[in-house]
Amino acid sequence: MLHLVVLIAFSALNILSHGTMSWDTAHPTFEEQQTLEQGLDKQVLQGEIGRQPHIIFILADDQGYRDIGYHGSEIKTPTLDKLASEGVKLENYYVQPICSPSRSQFITGKYQIHTGLQHSIIRPSQPNCLPLDNVTLPQKLKNAGYATHMVGKWHLGFYRKECMPTQRGFDSFFGSLLGSGDYYNHYKCDSPGICGYDLYENDNAAWEHDNGIYSTEMYTQRVQHILAMHNPKKPIFLYVAYQAVHSPLQAPGNYVDHYRSITNENRRRYAAMLSCLDDAVSNVTIALKKYGFYENSVIIYSSDNGGQPMAGGNNWPLRGSKGTYWEGGIRAVGFVHSPFLRNKGYVCRELIHITDWFPTLVTLAEGEIDEGIHLDGYDIWETISEGKRSPRVDILHNIDPMYTKARNGSWAAGFGIWNTAIQSAIRTKDWKLLTGNPGYGDWIPPQSFINMGPNRFHNERVTLYNGKSIWLFNITADPYERFDLSDKYPDIVKQLLRRLAQYNKTAVPVRYPPKDPRSNPKLNGGVWGPWYKDKKKKSNTKKSKNKSKKKPKHRKQQYSGCRPPPADS
Repeated sequence: MLHLVVLIAFSALNILSHGTMSWDTAHPTFEEQQTLEQGLDKQVLQGEIGRQPHIIFILADDQGYRDIGYHGSEIKTPTLDKLASEGVKLENYYVQPICSPSRSQFITGKYQIHTGLQHSIIRPSQPNCLPLDNVTLPQKLKNAGYATHMVGKWHLGFYRKECMPTQRGFDSFFGSLLGSGDYYNHYKCDSPGICGYDLYENDNAAWEHDNGIYSTEMYTQRVQHILAMHNPKKPIFLYVAYQAVHSPLQAPGNYVDHYRSITNENRRRYAAMLSCLDDAVSNVTIALKKYGFYENSVIIYSSDNGGQPMAGGNNWPLRGSKGTYWEGGIRAVGFVHSPFLRNKGYVCRELIHITDWFPTLVTLAEGEIDEGIHLDGYDIWETISEGKRSPRVDILHNIDPMYTKARNGSWAAGFGIWNTAIQSAIRTKDWKLLTGNPGYGDWIPPQSFINMGPNRFHNERVTLYNGKSIWLFNITADPYERFDLSDKYPDIVKQLLRRLAQYNKTAVPVRYPPKDPRSNPKLNGGVWGPWYKDKKKKSNTKKSKNKSKKKPKHRKQQYSGCRPPPADS
């Protein structure tokens, strides 16, 4: 406890005495320590990238912070554990608390406040998508000579054709447009009676590929096929956004059988889904080696947000869950595996955010980043590969002006600097500030899942509605957010509130339109897809291919596991 108090006090003294939150450069970096201790010659460092590397970005959906072997989980993830142990584990890595925001920030390198997607997710019936004036990562990589392919979940809007993945920089797309759906039949209901099919091959419904195969397996087969058909001498960007382990909780029976000892049904099915995903990543890695890509590749693995306990996920020992700005909602599982890493087998604790992948990957690809783009991300390759300090000193987790549910939030509570009714969160060096209602804030230990539930009797419950609308934590000293220091350090609170206000001046208007009845799949051949038509176009345009294709009879679900046959079989 004493060391915790000392660390917090030192951090407070540092910021108050210097007036800013600059990094401390007094102690040597990881690279300098390695050079001094092992006598390495910098002239012969291995792992130089001599040509454009193949980039494989694997995004898991709703994987909890604890739900990986090397974080102590009971769920077996041998492939992910091995790749991470041979690469670099990212243990101070942040994403957004829900799906669309994380994906938009990955693909643009910009915070939500700079794309208009500050509030919630992009919903199926909304005429909304990632703004068309935003340059995307696949577009930049394509300009640099890359083949660009996406497999899996899009969830960045589709109300007009220009919003589709193939119009945003991807040469090909195979996957789903929505945020969730059945793993076998690919149907999704947005509300009672508003249901449709959601599996796409480029810009059309993929009826002919619907064989009742579990989506994790099906997506892996597509990745294998892409690699088998591509020349490894030409650079490729593969964005593999698996549906797993998002609800609905569906898994092949043979994987469920492995976890009979887990009595909580949701946790058992979730564990099976994650084990299946682990096997899928193994098959992707095998394919990279088989077809000659691996030695010139950079593999990045990330979750899009924290786990959802009611759907089997666990973020222990972090506080909170998916959909919240507590650490359990935004601190993610992540690692990098590549022959090009100069230092391998270590843990990176430098501050990294999902927006950082955009400039990092474009730079690795020898692409160009225009000054006019105004990115919020940083190039963090040297931080990951060489152990250097991160160029990032803060993260704007979000400012959502539409979410003002804090009962006691006010300008007065924010010292006249900020209206604390607004849901917002910011991290600057060691310090994290939250305002408004951050969301469900329990700590949920593993034993909460011993029965049906999770059983909240085991949870450490917190009542948010106790007059508070502002919290301050020293995350370095207190990563589990157990000690609110807002009353103890009001000057730090004020500095962070001013930083929020500065960010808010750069925000664009929120894009969150009402539902459009024209989005109903019944009006589009039973398929979720673009429905907006430019009024300038003639009314007698041809019907979409989705409508012209005959809908096949649905085949039986095949519980065939996640070890697909060879791609060339």
